[in-house]
Amino acid sequence: MSTSPKPVKKVPIHLQSAQNRVYIKNGEIVNHDKSFKADVYIEDGIIKFVGPSSEITIPGGVRTIDASGLMIIPGGIDPHTHMQLPFGGAVAVDDFYHGTKAAVAGGTTMIIDFVLPNKHESMIEAYDKWRSWADPKVCCDYGLHVGITWWSKSVSEELGILCKELGVNSFKTFMAYKNLYQLNDSDLLDVFERIRGLNGVAMVHAENGDIIAKNTQRLLAEGITGPEGHELSRPEEVEAEAVHRACVLAHQAACPLYVVHVMSKSAGIELARARHRYRGRYIMGETLAAALGTDATCCQHLGFDHEAAHVLSPPLRPDKTTPEFLMKLLAK
Repeated sequence: MSTSPKPVKKVPIHLQSAQNRVYIKNGEIVNHDKSFKADVYIEDGIIKFVGPSSEITIPGGVRTIDASGLMIIPGGIDPHTHMQLPFGGAVAVDDFYHGTKAAVAGGTTMIIDFVLPNKHESMIEAYDKWRSWADPKVCCDYGLHVGITWWSKSVSEELGILCKELGVNSFKTFMAYKNLYQLNDSDLLDVFERIRGLNGVAMVHAENGDIIAKNTQRLLAEGITGPEGHELSRPEEVEAEAVHRACVLAHQAACPLYVVHVMSKSAGIELARARHRYRGRYIMGETLAAALGTDATCCQHLGFDHEAAHVLSPPLRPDKTTPEFLMKLLAK
């Protein structure tokens, strides 16, 4: 059993004040399917009305915003963040205060962060640690995925507690990071079957960690130690192979799969093929703003600091047509 508090809806300070009634008029509402002229009335952080002004009577004490000539866009949900994450001997510079403050400023009103337990660490204890970091600091609603960084009977039992008692139903697995987070195919099958039994969603970082480890050893032996070696250690086919394998394993376990940060054309093709093969069941994917807005050629031969700032896994790709290709996949 866990003594953790259940996740709560975080009410920002500005919504706790007297300004808890907001009326937005004359704006153009932009939803996922269409845009249209309408007014919006919000009370206690909840949208109570969307429609023409003639159909609503606004109570007193309301803050009115005239959105003439402006678009009213629903708050975004960022499903993949890493606030104050300890990794590789460093800690992410954004903590839960600064990261969520920036999110709200940019129109993102909820994040879903990742609890990443160390190998052999209790998932519940790691979850409690992330809650202790986040609860006093967050400026917006937030949720948590939990990483499965090792596999055992105790981990399987804790998955049930997280899902049934603590409201976590998405769990991240890794095919990369050999000797740290990487699970083998047998463990992945067991994990996917357990998640399916809990009606959860499996997430996967899809890169072949064994190939990456071999390539890293070879590149270091050749004296390649700078940021340029990162993409060389994990070319497109290393990502594409893992995406294909992850989709097959998840399908065999009948487990919903969410492939995180698809970064290459070939990996995107494998994901699209799997969605077609399984008729859209089980398989979903995401990409990153960085993959849509730039490519690896932007940071070549510009010095260590600039190149190192563009290192991520899977990496940006040198194929300049990648951003447009991934955008088309998103549109589909």
